[in-house]
Amino acid sequence: MVKQPSVASNLGLYVYAAGAMFLGVLGLVSGDFATTWQHVGPNVPLRVPLAYLTAGLELIAGIALLLPRTARAGAFALTVLYSIFTLVWVPKALVNLGNYDPIGNVFEEFALVAAGLVLCAAYSPPGSYLARHRAFFVLLFGICPISFGIVHIVDMPGLLSPIPGWLPPSKMFWAYATTLGFFAAAISILTGIFAPLASRLLTAEIVIFELLFWIPNLHAAPSSHFNWAGNAISIALAGAAWVVSDSISASAKAESSAVSRSVSAP
Repeated sequence: MVKQPSVASNLGLYVYAAGAMFLGVLGLVSGDFATTWQHVGPNVPLRVPLAYLTAGLELIAGIALLLPRTARAGAFALTVLYSIFTLVWVPKALVNLGNYDPIGNVFEEFALVAAGLVLCAAYSPPGSYLARHRAFFVLLFGICPISFGIVHIVDMPGLLSPIPGWLPPSKMFWAYATTLGFFAAAISILTGIFAPLASRLLTAEIVIFELLFWIPNLHAAPSSHFNWAGNAISIALAGAAWVVSDSISASAKAESSAVSRSVSAP
C-alpha cells in the first residue's frame, strides 16, 4: 500500500479537488460545459449528455481525491479529463497562430493536467514510473506561467479594466507586477532557484485574482454562467499551483533533511 504523501496533507490537494467539484456541480446544474475554457462547440453530437457525463465525472473524481483509498484514481481521472479539454483546444490554437488566446487556453488547461500528474506521482509506489518523474511533471507545470504572462501582455487593456482602482499605486503598476510575477515564477520553477518561494507566490497571485476579480464579477452578475465557470476554473488553477507548490516544498524539505543526515553522519 502506498503511504499517503505529505503533499496530500496540504491545502493544495483540497483546493484542487474543490475546483473539480465546483466544475462538476456547475455542469450538473447548468447542463453545460465551462463555456470558453472547456471548448466544446454547439454542433458536437450528444453535447448535453456529454456535459452531464463530464460534470458527473468531475464531481466524483474530486470527491475521490479527498479519500486516501481512492485519491490516486481521482487524480488519474481528473488528469485524463483535463487532458481531453487541453487537446480540444490544440486544433484551434494551431490554425490561429496569430491569435494567442487559443494558445493561452491550451496552457490554462495543461496547468491542470500537470498538477494532476504531480498528484498521480505522489500517490504512486516509490520507484514506479510516475513517482520517478514527479519532478518532471513539476517542470511541465512551470512552463504554464510563461503563457499566463504572455496573455497579460497580449491583452493588457483587458487586464487593466478588472484591476480595482482603489489599489495603490496604480492599475498599470499591478498589470506589470503580475505579468513579471508569472515570468519570474516560471524561471524559478524551471531552474529550481527559490522555487518553493516562487511557487507559493504564484499560488497567492492566482488566489488574489480570484478574490479581486472573479468573486466580485459573480456578485455583480450571479446569473452569468460565464462568471460561475470563471470562478470554477480560477479555483481549479489555484489548486493546481498549490499542489505543485506543496510538491516543490516537500521535495526541498526532503533534500534538506538528507543533507543534514549526511553531514551529521560519523
